Amino acid sequence: MNMFGSPGSQMPVVVKNLLIINGLMFLARFLFEDFMIGTFSLFYPASPFFKFFQLLTHMFMHADLMHLFFNMYALWLFGAMIESVWGGKKFLMYYLITGLGAACLHLLIEYLKIKNLNVIEHYSEIAQIYNTPMLGASGAVFGVLLAFGMMFPNTVLQLIIPPVRLKAIWLVVIYGGLELFFGVTQTTAGVAHFAHIGGMLFGFILVSYWKSKGTLFKNDDY
Repeated sequence: MNMFGSPGSQMPVVVKNLLIINGLMFLARFLFEDFMIGTFSLFYPASPFFKFFQLLTHMFMHADLMHLFFNMYALWLFGAMIESVWGGKKFLMYYLITGLGAACLHLLIEYLKIKNLNVIEHYSEIAQIYNTPMLGASGAVFGVLLAFGMMFPNTVLQLIIPPVRLKAIWLVVIYGGLELFFGVTQTTAGVAHFAHIGGMLFGFILVSYWKSKGTLFKNDDY
């Protein structure tokens, strides 16, 4: 018995509910911007704005409509197929773990930045880290993309930008390489590239573990 939805559902129920929750959170963020961003986005743990639940809630917050659209489009495009194979229980666990992994790697990188800065000389830079929150489902979505590439590596995808056809595994490799490059060089401000890498890294660990146990394609719903 599937505890997350009926077999006749047109869209897997966890993906559908994630889309709805993200949409509702974006609407609330639009109506109560300061409160929503200040409460549910992820701040650095030493910041006075940090709350423990932000490790979870940040992945349901988005900066603007395009941020929301591209994350939800990727979640629907890749997540629906994965959930149809894994079932809702396993997919939701994977999604949340990769989202938390993304947050952990992001915070680790921020910690390493601060550790190497002189407080007096770099006060403004440290204050910016303390006061700038991270938000978005991108870390978990990159984890979903990683799982799709590992499970269906030879699936050919038609990209819109650029307009090329590409196997899923190469899409994962290219995205992962770009995120690592931009993260190390810090050439694109305002994007948490190491959160994206964290989602892929934790996703790789989980998928590899399930693959080694022979349960990668096992549906865990009962």
